[in-house]
Amino acid sequence: MSRTPGDSAVSRAATPGQTVGPFYGFALPYAGDHLLVPASHPDAVRLHGRVLDGAGDPVPDALLELWQADPAGRVPRATGSLRRDGYTFTGWGRCATDNEGRFSFTTLRPGAASDGAAPYFALTVFARGLLNRLFTRAYLPGEPSVLDADPLLSSVAPARRGTLVTRPDEHGFAFDVRLQGADETVFLAYPRH
Repeated sequence: MSRTPGDSAVSRAATPGQTVGPFYGFALPYAGDHLLVPASHPDAVRLHGRVLDGAGDPVPDALLELWQADPAGRVPRATGSLRRDGYTFTGWGRCATDNEGRFSFTTLRPGAASDGAAPYFALTVFARGLLNRLFTRAYLPGEPSVLDADPLLSSVAPARRGTLVTRPDEHGFAFDVRLQGADETVFLAYPRH
């Protein structure tokens, strides 16, 4: 079917977006960005891992942002994420990856934000070559019945759910973000993003 620019049926598809980064890698990090609580906090835990590309190689200039509920499952409304005061928990942080693609947040264990939901960290990933940021979740490991009941996690194919669940270790919770490949992390789509 032939279409002309005046025809209302002409496709209005968006043009490709500009890639993000690596300029974010040096412009956005700030002192204490990855410390949602001080490491000395009695309930501090670490969420750490690596960002890997499709070949399994580390991505050294990615940037991750973290949002989370507090331990009681409340969404923090406090300001101050960009100027840490050492005691206010804002539930938000930012961390650039190092040369090995590693990142680490020092934070509190999140609680479930609603009935039937499993606790999780929400992550946004910025990295070179991406047309837009990526969204994912890092669920805490726990009872299979709790994870199976989570509305979002239960909607993911069972073979892919593992990409959204952290592994406990001696430092806290480990979670690798794989941008492509057989074990690619499940990424989420949000309207208008």
